[in-house]
Amino acid sequence: QVQLVESGGGLVQAGGSLRLSCAASGSTISRAVMGWFRQAPGLEREFVATISWSGVNTYYADNVKGRFTISRDNAKNTASLQMSSLKPEDTAVYYCAADTDRASIFATSRSLSDYDYWGQGTQVTVSS
Repeated sequence: QVQLVESGGGLVQAGGSLRLSCAASGSTISRAVMGWFRQAPGLEREFVATISWSGVNTYYADNVKGRFTISRDNAKNTASLQMSSLKPEDTAVYYCAADTDRASIFATSRSLSDYDYWGQGTQVTVSS
């Protein structure tokens, strides 16, 4: 069992930055694909970014590419999402997720259904 806890959300003005952190406990995430998703009110949860075991491979949603950076520290059992040039449309609850069923160190995943562990979410609000 993996427990994930997000932190770092808050209120920021458009153009600002935030860094979200995801702390894992209960088991190592060193062999888990990690992902960040978000859900705005009235909308479905959507993919934001994903990173492979080793951190070599990353993949981003088109609407955050160039502004967000996903990273991980397997020694600390954490993952992070650095968000810059934030826009009001980035306002959402952000979720960290772990996919522990990947056999390849190069694999990433954009699909919600691939992830078997989720955090409780952290609110990010971007004011205009």
